[in-house]
Amino acid sequence: MKFSKTLLYTKLSETPIMPLFNHPDVEKSKAVVKACYNGGIRVFEYTNRGVGADKVFAELVKYIRTDFPDMAIGIGTIFNAQEAEYFVSLDTDFIVQPTLDAGVANVCQQNNMAWFPGVLTPNEIYKANQLGADIVKIFPANILNPSFVKSVKTVMPQVEMMITGGVEPNEQSLTTWFNAGAKAVGMGGQLFPKSILDNNNFNWIENTVKECLNVIKN
Repeated sequence: MKFSKTLLYTKLSETPIMPLFNHPDVEKSKAVVKACYNGGIRVFEYTNRGVGADKVFAELVKYIRTDFPDMAIGIGTIFNAQEAEYFVSLDTDFIVQPTLDAGVANVCQQNNMAWFPGVLTPNEIYKANQLGADIVKIFPANILNPSFVKSVKTVMPQVEMMITGGVEPNEQSLTTWFNAGAKAVGMGGQLFPKSILDNNNFNWIENTVKECLNVIKN
């Protein structure tokens, strides 16, 4: 495995936006990775959705290891230990879940790998932390407001939160979540609109990523 848990967290702290992307076309996926990298992204999630997603992921791992060796690539939408072990064999750097599963936690611990379980309630956040999650994925965040993050941090300050679902690539949305205490944000459809992908407008993706990272740094 390329990136240890500690190194992965450092990367995410430096560039706290995790793109969430899935597309059946390998070359288009590579172009998106390159645009994100050029924009400043260093932690990229490919989601395990659709037939053949594992094949695309495997090709992206090879591409990133060769062309962008300082970028980490992980797999998302993992539900159980069997899936987790399979993607470990494909050299994933980290695993992201929409849910919370102890079996996946165990696989990640055995491989010194960062694990981002999907949680929504204080009870789930606490359980995830007890199972070894240093950073939890708040999902779907679009049904919450940023004061939720601030409230949870009051009673569980040791748990960092990555906000996913409904985060917009603009100053107002990013500022609101980070000011509330978010460690990072995950962005999918908002960062990769269908019209942009259909028109191969990879410059738009690169520039949007740059603008978002500048907002966070400032």
